Amino acid sequence: MRQVRRAVELTPPERDRYVDLLRALAITMVVLGHWLVVAVTYSDDDGLDGFSALATVPWSRPLTWLFQVMPLFFLVGGYVNGASFDGRRRDGGDAAGWLLRRAGRLLGPTTVFVVTVAGCALVARLLGADPELVGTAGWLVAIPLWFLTAYLVVVVLTPLLYPLHRRAGWLVVAVLVGGVAVADTARFAFDVEQVAYANYLLVWLAVHQVGFLWRDGRLPGRTGAAVLTVAALLVLLWCTVVGPYPVSMVTVPGEEVQNTAPPTLALLSLAATQTGLALLLRPPVERWLRGRRPWTLVVAVNLVALTVFLWHMAAVVVAAGVLYPPGLLPQPAVGSAEWLLWRVPWLGCLLVVLLVLVLVFSPAERGLPLPRGAEDTAEGRGAGGVRLRGVRPAVTCVGLGLAVAGLLGITVSGPEDHGPFGLPGAALLAYLVGIGALWLLPRGRAD
Repeated sequence: MRQVRRAVELTPPERDRYVDLLRALAITMVVLGHWLVVAVTYSDDDGLDGFSALATVPWSRPLTWLFQVMPLFFLVGGYVNGASFDGRRRDGGDAAGWLLRRAGRLLGPTTVFVVTVAGCALVARLLGADPELVGTAGWLVAIPLWFLTAYLVVVVLTPLLYPLHRRAGWLVVAVLVGGVAVADTARFAFDVEQVAYANYLLVWLAVHQVGFLWRDGRLPGRTGAAVLTVAALLVLLWCTVVGPYPVSMVTVPGEEVQNTAPPTLALLSLAATQTGLALLLRPPVERWLRGRRPWTLVVAVNLVALTVFLWHMAAVVVAAGVLYPPGLLPQPAVGSAEWLLWRVPWLGCLLVVLLVLVLVFSPAERGLPLPRGAEDTAEGRGAGGVRLRGVRPAVTCVGLGLAVAGLLGITVSGPEDHGPFGLPGAALLAYLVGIGALWLLPRGRAD
């Protein structure tokens, strides 16, 4: 609490508190949504298992419009990354140094997470745990990494797309949205599924670019925001009621069409709806955030936001393993009134476990050093006087590329035996090699 109070007291007047609130809200809603949708089962014959309640409770799928807030996070990411990158350029810094700083803040806690999960899996295997169960637990715990992978990609592309935004603005967004429309048309009209995979990049880049525009003050005022919200919501309703898109905005196991795998125009419509609401609500919420108590809560969440996000599914694995085999929690029919009532103590238990995990692992979010070249300019030199202008950007690109590839390999792996570390070995190795390259990068000196 001392650190929270100090952060509150040192908040500069120009700090955009509303953007911080949206980030904290997005993380909280993702965690709550994942916790609510998990249905755990246990039997003496089959052991622990679980599935998404969305598969058996169709009436819950419209609620995903409230809990699918990843577009909001990418919107805020664009706002913050645009401000950060623009400030770096004005200070004379280079893109490689900016990438190392931005990515380093994400990859430090992520590395602690990945190494800890792999280490726990190895210990479990040595103690005789079922290899498939260990692999399933590793896959479940690593679910949050899919978002982190996508976000890292847009961060890496920011040095290319922010200057493009400065020159073309809304045109960049229009081209990206047009690409999404083309990909969806190829998918639904011509049954060309492969083209739709481009939307994994196009949708999130489009929302991120809108964040750039928001930071520049180029989004509409309250009247325009109201029009945007209503129009986007109507498009979303048309897409899901009349069009070929499902109602659920998150993955539903067994469904042929998903709105997130790959992302669709329907998800982009949800992003536009959330953007309009964010703009519409900003004035009254900003007044509320001037109070010390609400701002203290926002600061407290943001100080541990990445830790909460990374470890919230680990809390599910730990709580399920402790509560269900001894019969401490009942197993009523999923979707029944009794099942809904038991969601309350389930959430309470998960919160307790997560708080313990945050206490243990949140220092990694605050205290790990940045990659060694993060503060250098493009004119830096190595200790031996060798100019790093070409070396550092190359190593940065390779290191980040390997790290992203490793995370991607982990996220696309299924719930199965992945070997002694519970995660795909090749993907784990690629990630660690990439991280090693970034942290061993020679430190430069300003000329």
